[in-house]
Amino acid sequence: MPKKILRINMTDLKATYEDVPAKWSKWAGRALTSAIVCDEVDPMCHPLGPNNKLVIAPGWVSGSPAAPSSGRTSFGGKSPLTGGIKESNAGGLSSQKIAKLRLAAIIIEGTPAKDKWYTLVISKDGVKFENAADLVGKGMYEVDEILGKKHPKQAIIGIGPAGEMKLSNAGISVNDQENKPGRYAGRGGLGAVMAARGVKAMVVNDDGGTGVEIANEELFKEGRKKLTESIQEHGLTKKGGALNSYGTAVLVNLLNEAGGLPTRNFSAGQFEGAAKISGEAMAEYCEKRGGEGMMGHGCHPGCIIKCSNIIPDENGKAIASCVEYETAWSLGANCGIDNLDYIALMTRECNDIGLDTIEAGNTIAVAMEGGLLKFGDEKGALKTFDEIRKGTPLGRILGQGVEATAKAFGVFRVPVVKHQSMPAYEPRAVKGIGVTYATTPMGADHTAGYTIAPEIAGVSGKLDPLSDEGKAELSLTFQAATAFIDSTGYCLFIAFPILDIAKGWAGMAESVAGVTGLKITGDDVIPLGKEILKMERLFNERAGFTAQDDRPPEFMREELLPPHNVKWSISDEQLDSVFAWVHDGK
Repeated sequence: MPKKILRINMTDLKATYEDVPAKWSKWAGRALTSAIVCDEVDPMCHPLGPNNKLVIAPGWVSGSPAAPSSGRTSFGGKSPLTGGIKESNAGGLSSQKIAKLRLAAIIIEGTPAKDKWYTLVISKDGVKFENAADLVGKGMYEVDEILGKKHPKQAIIGIGPAGEMKLSNAGISVNDQENKPGRYAGRGGLGAVMAARGVKAMVVNDDGGTGVEIANEELFKEGRKKLTESIQEHGLTKKGGALNSYGTAVLVNLLNEAGGLPTRNFSAGQFEGAAKISGEAMAEYCEKRGGEGMMGHGCHPGCIIKCSNIIPDENGKAIASCVEYETAWSLGANCGIDNLDYIALMTRECNDIGLDTIEAGNTIAVAMEGGLLKFGDEKGALKTFDEIRKGTPLGRILGQGVEATAKAFGVFRVPVVKHQSMPAYEPRAVKGIGVTYATTPMGADHTAGYTIAPEIAGVSGKLDPLSDEGKAELSLTFQAATAFIDSTGYCLFIAFPILDIAKGWAGMAESVAGVTGLKITGDDVIPLGKEILKMERLFNERAGFTAQDDRPPEFMREELLPPHNVKWSISDEQLDSVFAWVHDGK
């Protein structure tokens, strides 16, 4: 049975299954969400209005047997935060279950009657529209518990109070293997888009699903074997390796040493308390406190990297999962906070309310600079989440993200591109990631083109992070490779082994070709990635974006960043070269 598009109309409360049209047939994951948004969403529409859509798609290999670390789900739409196209992806249970129902994508469109909220229960038998009045106002921990009892071991996708209020920093939660929230399609405010459709939650039940059809079993198994071996051989991704032992926060000390850890609202590149919030510190917490705490936690079935964690309190009871590098930085160093317990508590608040931790931490830092709190005020920072949960005027400002908060508090140092705040790598000290922030269609987003791999981690060769040379070309290559990986369903962290181990790169492409029957080899990865980027770039142009939107914030050209005392120095001409090929026909 071929895969289908499931179209859910919230105006009529009807669900229909459609054949995948030829123009979308080769795509999956990010490529498919972006293709559908480009074809069906007016670039000039209001993101919260009736003409936007939420598109959900598993990757090419998601749900296929034993494909390693292949549980990423892509969520797409027009972003309330950036005003442009957005794809945000998450781990958790949803991708593999959607794929096993033979769904290429779910399109949620239309708007229900005012103040009506629904839970969509999707199974092999179709879609049930259940009244979600009993879930409205509840955080995602309670939502997952309630729905988990009714639908055990199924995927739960939902929004917290931030989404219900349609705040621009509202994310979409996917439950993990313990049926807890924290796997977030966090960036870009897509939780508000889901809310505008009147959807509080979704349950994906794959019981009796027909499973994923493999076009070429032999090729798939060969590709899967090569990729699995590469992941298991690489120092960053193997069992007992850096990510498995210390999580993504292994980067805290590395970036701090490199002078690229943004501190106190991007006013410095080193934080004196970095060691206290590092992956090493988290591992020590888990070892000493025991109980439910653990490193090497898997965010979805079949993950063999297991970079997630569960941070315990003093009694060993779980506070939150997962405290990522970006989370430890945004709620920690960037706010001048070095208390890991408070960072974990704030992470739990984000998981429950439904907020992107990057934007949330940056917002608190900007508010601190504006005088709401003092840098380092961990108790005050934690209390800000009460304001957001209650929907007070202050809470609604904070929930709209960095740019709105900076305007409210009269702050000049505003670390955003395309209205989205920068993640945990200082562009003045790590130039390639700065090019990615400036030029990606997604707004400032490290995952869109992770040049940290060569610039900091030495993957595929070590590059000088402070050098301007070749960084435009580097960013474009990484953006294209990432667009492809985001379409596979594989975790982005497979990038580390496949960039260093040739058989891993080939294996990734072969596994995709084996599942789909498409003639894809390693040589096709970058060209296909550029096709995806071109779609997204052209959508943003139709939405009114110009070259002037591909610029870092003004303060980075004006202020020296300690300890290297450097400014942003890559020229506008270099930035414009990244996507010049879109209109050159190359």
